[in-house]
Amino acid sequence: MPSGLWRIAMAAGVPVGYSDRVLREVFDIPGWGIAYVVGLAVLSELASLFPLLLVSDRWRPLRPRTLAALAWTASALLVLVALWQLVVAFTVESRTYMSSGTAQTVWGFAFAPLIAIPPLMTAVTWAYAQRHRVLGGRGARPQTSGGDRRSPSGGQD
Repeated sequence: MPSGLWRIAMAAGVPVGYSDRVLREVFDIPGWGIAYVVGLAVLSELASLFPLLLVSDRWRPLRPRTLAALAWTASALLVLVALWQLVVAFTVESRTYMSSGTAQTVWGFAFAPLIAIPPLMTAVTWAYAQRHRVLGGRGARPQTSGGDRRSPSGGQD
């Protein structure tokens, strides 16, 4: 959420640490850059809702096996994107655009929570796969939650 708000503030013209020249030449703001930055903020927020599919069994848009495969793919991509963002954040080029150290600190605090997303998504994915027994890809039947309370001998408890 903080990075999305930072991006929307940037698109709205709030001074977020970039000079007007950098906003125009590098980010194309005002212009198509506004659509890109706002679209990226909206896409990020929508993507953040994906783990909710994994923690709740109320609404299942996909079979557990398919959802687990999709979640593992998303987790791997998130790890790659996070590593790439760390590289970009610590390169000399990315630091030269900011107008002050304070702006860079605010930017750092706004984007720091994004580093937690890949390990958290991986943990939620792992728990989902364990719950539905699709971790190994064999896809055994999902565990029931409360409705089927038969003992191993077939009788009711």
